[in-house]
This record gives sequence, C-alpha cells and structure tokens, in this order.
Amino acid sequence: MRLRMKQLKAASLITAIKTPYHSNGDIDLPTYDKLIAEQIAAGVDGIIVGGTTGEGHLLSWEEHLMLIAHSVHQYGEKLIIVGNTGSNNTREAIKATENGFAMGMDAALQINPYYGRTSTAGVIEHFKRVLAIGPAFIYNVPGRTGQDLTPDIIEPLAELENFIGVKECAGNERIAYYEKKGIACWSGNDDESHDGRHQFGSHGVISVTSNIVPGLMRKLMDEKNDSLNGEMNGLMKWLFCEPNPIAINTALMMTNAVSANFRLPYQALTLEQRQQGFALLSELSQSDIVGDTLQLLSDDDFTYSPA
Repeated sequence: MRLRMKQLKAASLITAIKTPYHSNGDIDLPTYDKLIAEQIAAGVDGIIVGGTTGEGHLLSWEEHLMLIAHSVHQYGEKLIIVGNTGSNNTREAIKATENGFAMGMDAALQINPYYGRTSTAGVIEHFKRVLAIGPAFIYNVPGRTGQDLTPDIIEPLAELENFIGVKECAGNERIAYYEKKGIACWSGNDDESHDGRHQFGSHGVISVTSNIVPGLMRKLMDEKNDSLNGEMNGLMKWLFCEPNPIAINTALMMTNAVSANFRLPYQALTLEQRQQGFALLSELSQSDIVGDTLQLLSDDDFTYSPA
C-alpha cells in the first residue's frame, strides 16, 4: 500500500466526487479530470471514486474499476484515492476490493449489506473478509442500508489492522463517542461536519458539498468559523432536498461544471427547487464555485439515459 495508516487518518477533507456523463450516458473523462483539478487546486486531501455521489451503483464494475485506475494513474501523487468497492454481496465486494488495490487505490470504502440484510454476526463477518484485503473506511448510513452500524459492531472491527475509521451518518454524538475511544470518524453529513470537526473531535468530513465549493469546505475543516458555517448551511441543506446525488448533479449542471446529462433513475430538481439553489449559489463569490457560469436552466436542457 502506498500510504500508511497515519497518512490516511490525517485526511480531513475527502470529496465524494461526482461522475459526469456524455449525452449518451457514457462517462465523460475529460470533464471528470476538470472536476478533479478543481479539487486539487482547493487543497482537498482525497476523493471517493464511485461512491453514492459518484453513482457507483449505476456504474458497471468495468466502469467503476476503470475510474479507480484512471484516478490512481492521473492523481495518485496528489490525492488519496479511495475506491468504493463495497457491496451487499460479500463475494462481489471481495473481488472488487482486490481489483481496486491491484490498480493502486490507497483505501476502500466498505458498506454493510443492504436490502438483502443479514444478522449482526453476518455483518461483522462481511467486514472482516473485506478488511483482510487492505485499508478501509466503513460507511454507516442507516438511511440507505436500513441498518445502523452500532458500537457493538464497530468496536470489534476497530481492532483489525486495516480498519481506518468510520464515515458516520448517525450524528455528532456518535462521532464524539467513537473519537473518545480512539476510533477515527469522518462526518457523513455536511451540515454537521463543521461542528463535528471543531466541537465533537471528528477527523473531518467525506463531503458532497465540496464538489461545488471545495475551497469553502477546506476552510470549514481547517478552522472553526461559525459565521461561514452559518452562511453555507442553507446550501448544504438544499443539496439534500432530494436523495443525494440529485441536487449536487443539478447544481454542477447549473454552474456549467458538467453537461446536463443524467443517468436514470436520477432526474433534475424541479424548476422551483432550482430557483432555490440559484438564489443560494448567487450569494457566494463566483471564485468559490466550481463552474464558470450560473444559470437556472429549463427542464428541456436536461437529458436522461439508462444506467
């Protein structure tokens, strides 16, 4: 592995990077590279490739692994590359994780089995199998998996050599509990991440918002700034007005950072929702926003293709 555990844990701002598309639904690599360049310029520590925001669940494994390999080859010297190689299928997660590390990723993002849920014992064994392969963040997002990864699950796993820490969506009290026990946590909720970092002791955030305002999220992680956090709270909440990544996709299209192409089943925010986002983004300096223009767009501007 190229990075030691200490270096992985030092990353305070990791962007769950968006995957952009051409109008036919294929991955738009030149635009992906432009998005990554913005992240590097803003001082982001790392990226999650093919996470929820990057729509890994809409990518084939060939596409997914290609993006990991491309990211490592192009940006491995400048960013920590974390591949979302988790799955609700343990066998599939093992194979994808082995391939991801073979391609040079620094760490994996692993999730507990969803939809086809299993017992607590099964969840623990699932994580043991994938953690045996290489360093990994465990992602706890009960709103998507339907199952909370409670301390009785996480604490035994934290003893394993390749356990980095938790991307935790269960709130800052949970984060504080873990951090006091020496278990590293990154906030999975952008609107809680500033307080999580500066009041509850988190290691940082794995962020959606940093796709569009990476420099501002860098500031929120680097120092306590209640004023800036308050100014950004409305934007962060708007970015989750519909299930992620619908709003961040729409926002990046409104700023012309990416073409207005969706893979179904995602669709653009409504005109009313876009108007709300337009007003919020208009309050920010253009220099802080990824993209070169800000436009409302009409419903006809968006294209949709099957995954």
